[in-house]
Amino acid sequence: MTLTLDAHTAELTSVVAGEPDPLLFATVSGSHLYGFPSRDSDVDLRGAHLLPAEALVGLREPEETRGRTGDVNGVETDLVTHDLRKFARLMLRRNGYVLEQLTSPLVVHTTPVHAELTALVPGVLTSHHAHHYRGFAATQWRLFERTGELKPLLYTYRALLTGIHLMRSGEVQAHLPTLVGEVPEAPARIPDLVAAKTAAEHGAAEVPAEDVRAEVEALHGTLDEARAASGLPDSVRAGDALHDLVVRARPDVLQG
Repeated sequence: MTLTLDAHTAELTSVVAGEPDPLLFATVSGSHLYGFPSRDSDVDLRGAHLLPAEALVGLREPEETRGRTGDVNGVETDLVTHDLRKFARLMLRRNGYVLEQLTSPLVVHTTPVHAELTALVPGVLTSHHAHHYRGFAATQWRLFERTGELKPLLYTYRALLTGIHLMRSGEVQAHLPTLVGEVPEAPARIPDLVAAKTAAEHGAAEVPAEDVRAEVEALHGTLDEARAASGLPDSVRAGDALHDLVVRARPDVLQG
């Protein structure tokens, strides 16, 4: 099933409704966000929850990350959320993945805190995010070399193009079909590969190996050049504002 959010909002909302603590946001991530879901793709839901203060300062280990699976019309859903404090720390670690979740346009649940977090994204972006996308692309490329599957190849292209676009524009854009139109160096074969991916989640990549390797190596070089020329700063600027938000969002912290 290819997810159309408008058609499945109620079902996805029911998946996230059972959280034991307040949910600050939940968005669709993974291949649906990236623009190349298969008919049998799982639906990846990601977000942040808010633990009570006593869970963070008491003797018991806090459940900072939790996950559970559900079902939407026969398609498996995977919900993973972090407590706000952990999510904010991941934002400060130059983690592009959490910023993609935060800014995903496929919103299942939102709150004012979600809006505030999103507004802080420009202040946590740095030129060092290029390393995140370079590393993620390298991991997916090794998986492609081992399996020959189309999915990790598309993930490789997607990560590199997201990194290049981010370095040049300061915008977190994870949607591969959009990136193809935004990054001139995007290989011409990508739209055909995206179309092929709809047939099977784990289908083989029918591509000339050496040509694809050359494309990926060239994109790594383009990413390095884009980082060197980027106007993004070297360090995070929104750390204090993010700290203040984490404190304000948990009102029981201030009760005396």
